[in-house]
Amino acid sequence: MRRLTAALCALAFLATGAQAQTIKDFLAAVMQKWTAPFEPFQLIGNVYYVGTEGISVYVIRTSQGLILMDTAMPQSTGMIKDNIARLGFKVADVKIVLNSHAHLDHTGGFAEIKKETGAQLVAGERDKPLLEGGYYPGDEKNEDLAFAPVKVDRVVKEGDKVTLGDTTLTAHATPGHSPGCTSWEMTVKDGEQNREVLFFCSGTVALNRLVGQPTYPGIVDDYRATYAKVKAMKVDVLLGPHPEVYGMQAKRAQMKDGAQNPFVKPGELATYATSLSEDFDKQLAKQTAALEKK
Repeated sequence: MRRLTAALCALAFLATGAQAQTIKDFLAAVMQKWTAPFEPFQLIGNVYYVGTEGISVYVIRTSQGLILMDTAMPQSTGMIKDNIARLGFKVADVKIVLNSHAHLDHTGGFAEIKKETGAQLVAGERDKPLLEGGYYPGDEKNEDLAFAPVKVDRVVKEGDKVTLGDTTLTAHATPGHSPGCTSWEMTVKDGEQNREVLFFCSGTVALNRLVGQPTYPGIVDDYRATYAKVKAMKVDVLLGPHPEVYGMQAKRAQMKDGAQNPFVKPGELATYATSLSEDFDKQLAKQTAALEKK
């Protein structure tokens, strides 16, 4: 939780417009962790971690090929492909690419992966223009946040399903962090047990403006609706776009043959959503106070 709090504070610090740090400065500070290699591993059932030390990327094995969940920074695409190969899989077998949200640290390899594999890119409906334009909402001309534009083959809304072979994922609209922020839910086999897994999109304020000229219209209501929805969800395994969301490294170190998978932690999602909601209220108050001083 200490790591999570530190990460949220760092993002919130930037989002409130602190004078001492620009977006370029922030990215330079986090880039080492975001691009550092991490040993790929089987996380649970047919879900595998192939991301970096600081950005989560997942591969889901199905009976008819692979589903790739997000990518990382553009310079990490080669590493992601190597991690897939190290697990004994073929990058060419990636048939579907799913996106959680259209920010450069999760979309940087989409164009290259799509070109190499011909995979279908699936994303939340409201993030389609961002992905195809390669920009951050409300900051379209900021080159520091830009990424290679990529064609979206299918858009999804709440409850839509994506199936490949024997595996189906259900899309949950969880906007706020981005307009089309989409969390993905699936059932995995964990020994003799079925486990509900949620790839949570994100719920941090990060770079978003909540007041004045908000990042996009309705953003405050979107965040609040997302927190309420997520708190009510019943899942066994919380995964997320960055390892600190769910304590990935500590849980990875606890994995042992014959023991319960440490990633199985019912109730963790509700606890995390509560912390996000509390942080959101603080950031909203700070941004509102700063606006009123102008």
